[in-house]
Amino acid sequence: MRNYLQNSRGLFLTSLLIWVVSFDGICQPHSLTTSQWVSLDSGGKLIYKILETGDKIMDFSYAGYMGGGIKFPEIPIKLTVNPGSVNDAAAIQDAVDQVSKMPLVNGFRGAVLLKAGIFNCDQPINIAASGVMLCGSGQGADGTTINMTGEPHSAISVRGSESTQVIGKPAFFTDTYVPSGATSFNVSDGSMFNAGDKIRIRRPVTESWVHFMGMDTLVRDGKKQTWISGETITDRTILKMEGDKIIVVVPLTDSFDAKYLGPGGASVTKISTSGEISQVGVENLRIVSPPKVVAITERFNKALSMNGASDCWIRNLDIVNTVNSVSISADRVTVENVNIQHTVATEGAAKPADFTAGRGQILFNHCSVRGDNLFFFVTGARVSGPVVLLNCIFRGNGWIQPHARWATGLLIDGCQVPDGGIDFMNRGEMGSGHGWTIGWAVAWNCKAKRFVNQMPPGCANWVIGCVGDREKGAVPFSKFPLLPEGIYDAHGTTVFPVSLYGAQLSGRIGPQALKNIGYFSSDK
Repeated sequence: MRNYLQNSRGLFLTSLLIWVVSFDGICQPHSLTTSQWVSLDSGGKLIYKILETGDKIMDFSYAGYMGGGIKFPEIPIKLTVNPGSVNDAAAIQDAVDQVSKMPLVNGFRGAVLLKAGIFNCDQPINIAASGVMLCGSGQGADGTTINMTGEPHSAISVRGSESTQVIGKPAFFTDTYVPSGATSFNVSDGSMFNAGDKIRIRRPVTESWVHFMGMDTLVRDGKKQTWISGETITDRTILKMEGDKIIVVVPLTDSFDAKYLGPGGASVTKISTSGEISQVGVENLRIVSPPKVVAITERFNKALSMNGASDCWIRNLDIVNTVNSVSISADRVTVENVNIQHTVATEGAAKPADFTAGRGQILFNHCSVRGDNLFFFVTGARVSGPVVLLNCIFRGNGWIQPHARWATGLLIDGCQVPDGGIDFMNRGEMGSGHGWTIGWAVAWNCKAKRFVNQMPPGCANWVIGCVGDREKGAVPFSKFPLLPEGIYDAHGTTVFPVSLYGAQLSGRIGPQALKNIGYFSSDK
């Protein structure tokens, strides 16, 4: 599998190099067509086709560590741990705790290095302080292995104690319609906001909107199911103010239609956060769980979870036989070259998810899974992106499938699912009323056995330049009516640019950003 991944990445790098040359104005590869939804003008600038409502494919390039296009830091090693102690987990934890108490220097405290060998660990290794890195001596079998023993647990947990405080009174949207992909909107009183402020946008979930989405008729086992209620939340930072107009750094992933927002409409408040940790890394090691056939209602070993954090990274991990393996509920995170393999499959109709995105601005770069009866990747409920899967390979009987209750702003770019599917769909009463799972999602130059691309009311999903069977469908457990298809463009033909994320990142920051994330070297 390792050789296959390396060869695939080489092909992708070659394609991306072709794109960078073209972006610099030399040529466009003759074998590639152009999408009508995103293309390059004669000056190398990205241009977007806009829906009648003003919505467009968003700029996904803000996904990743430090907001995309930033090199991983080099952190000095402070402590080294050797394998073979009576309790390796306790020895690792003690080293992590010691480094966690060291002073921050330019945002970092230091790294704990695990030497090559097998570390038998019967409990999680917890990182709860900023500026700490846990690194092994290699992700292969001859490198550093965390061997999970004892009762089921997570091998590594990165967790802050994040809390949010509201500052001042809310302002309210005054626009009749704010499209997905927008970077600005007008409010009732802009005087309380300034550039650099963190803000929270609250979108009320009204009965009229739930009815419009067709989500008020969900019934399972004779019981009415609730899709979502309350509100959806999007956190952003203000780039600048122009009177009562707020201009944000990262585009909005969903639309705001005043017809469905209720009497007060969407609101904006200034917020401050505390307890969040940042600049935490986990890299260069292997996590192994004993093979065990379980249902996801049972207890099982997980590989890594990250919560209450921002500006972190996970890279160069091999993971074997964990379930619900990597879960990220943090902002501005890159997960890179994380490879998950299963020698046994879970049992039952309910399936685990190997990669889960529970927050926004997350980049899964060059990751892989090999296994059956699982979701390779899912989004959590009400996740506001951007979330990006870039150049990932998922093999086996599984799916990339946003999972439940309305996530927005997902890009699947250059990914391969040769034995399974990529689904933007209404899951109806599956689970406990998962309903519409995703809106404003894009699959770009992907290959899969099949695609399910459905069009939520008032929204769009795009499958562009992809190869694989198009599958129409009704709401699960029904045969008719067939749901409207989302937008397909240039199906069966690779489009230019080869990578949407790469084009957007280079267009926003410059080609150096591609070099920073390992996809282009300016000296070649």
